[in-house]
Amino acid sequence: MKLATLAAASLLAATMTTAADAAPQNFPGAPGALTLSGKCAKLVVGKVDATKGCEGELASVTLVNGQVTFIFTSGGKMLGFQGDGTAIKPASNGNARMPLNLVVTGVGQKMTGQVKVAGTCTMGNPYGGKPVAIECTAESKDTAFAGSFRTNGKAPKQK
Repeated sequence: MKLATLAAASLLAATMTTAADAAPQNFPGAPGALTLSGKCAKLVVGKVDATKGCEGELASVTLVNGQVTFIFTSGGKMLGFQGDGTAIKPASNGNARMPLNLVVTGVGQKMTGQVKVAGTCTMGNPYGGKPVAIECTAESKDTAFAGSFRTNGKAPKQK
């Protein structure tokens, strides 16, 4: 997962904008990178199911402009669900929902591809001391994407 953390840091550094655009949030939080430990329950791109190799850490990168990316890692490849963290709205069962606009892909330590999508990530607050789910689904004109992660109940680690 160190690979995803490095990629998250690279993504953060490569896309920094002014702090004036940032919005205060509890989770995903202030600009920076976090990792969450737990279990990847699902990672699917089109007809390719990468769940079996999906790692037990999820990276969350919040940029100063409010963009948030949840990065899943499987077999040395990364899939990030990116959306507008300033548009997070309450959802059912104490969860929150964030609209998605991009899926980003990468190999190794670099995020190299982007696909415009429509979708959402639904998330619980991982600071509550109990396991929560982060579930993302998105569709481009050609492909469907899905990622689901359940935390272990421990607070995210700042990177």
